[in-house]
Amino acid sequence: MINYFLSLGIILFLYMSFWFVVSIFKKRNDIADVAWGLGFVILSFISYLMIDNFNLRGIIVGILVTIWGLRLAFHIYSRNKGKTEDYRYLAWRKQWGSYFYLRSYLQVYILQGVFLFLIILPVLFINKNVNPSIGILDFIGILVWAIGFFFEAIGDLQLSHFIKNTENKGKIMQDGLWKYTRHPNYFGEVLGWWGIWIISLSVSFWWISIIGPLTITFLILKVSGIPLLEKKMEENPDFALYKKRVSMFIPRSPKMIK
Repeated sequence: MINYFLSLGIILFLYMSFWFVVSIFKKRNDIADVAWGLGFVILSFISYLMIDNFNLRGIIVGILVTIWGLRLAFHIYSRNKGKTEDYRYLAWRKQWGSYFYLRSYLQVYILQGVFLFLIILPVLFINKNVNPSIGILDFIGILVWAIGFFFEAIGDLQLSHFIKNTENKGKIMQDGLWKYTRHPNYFGEVLGWWGIWIISLSVSFWWISIIGPLTITFLILKVSGIPLLEKKMEENPDFALYKKRVSMFIPRSPKMIK
C-alpha cells in the first residue's frame, strides 16, 4: 500500500511541477485553478488503473470525480480567458517580490498538490480496495454528491450570467441559489466531497479517508475560499445587508430585515 500512495504522490508532484513551468511561460499563476480540477480527474484515473482488477465502486466514483473536475476546470478557464490574472495572484506577485517564483512553486503549486492529495484520499482508498458489491451507502453518497454538484454548477452558472449582464455592474448577486446562501458553489463543492466520502464507508480505512472532506471543508470555510472572497465583497456597500439576510454557507430561507 505504501508503494501505491508513494507512486501517486510522485505523479502528483510531477503534475504540479509541470503546471508551475506552464505558469512561467503564461506569466499568470491563476492557471493553478484550472490544474486543480484536472488533477483530481488524473489522479482518480491513474489510481484506478494501478489496481489491475474490476472495481465497480471505483468506476462510479471515477465518473463522479471526472464530471466534477472537468466542469470546474472548464468553468475557471472560461471565466479567466481574455482577462488579467486573478486579483489574489496579482497581489501575491507584488507582495513576494524577488521570492516570487520560489513562493509560487511552493505555496501555490506544491501546497495545492498536498491539499489535492488529502482531499482525494476517499477515492484512492476506494480504488485500492477491490470490492465491487454496491450497497445503500453508495446510493446515499451518490445522492449527496448530486445535490452538491447541483449547487456548485448551477450557482456558478447563475453568477456567470449575472456578471455578464452589464446592468449588474457594482451589484451583488442575490437571486437564484444565491438567495439562500452567500456561497452556493462552495457549499456544493464541500457537500460533493462528503458524498464521495460516504461512498468510501464501504471500504477499508474509511476512518482515514475522512481527512479528505475535512480538508476541503476547512479550506473553504477558514482559509482560501469564503474568507478571501468575503473580504473582497465587503468593499461593496450592499454587502452588509446581504450578509445579515443570507446564510453564509448552509442554504436556508433569508431573514426578514426590518
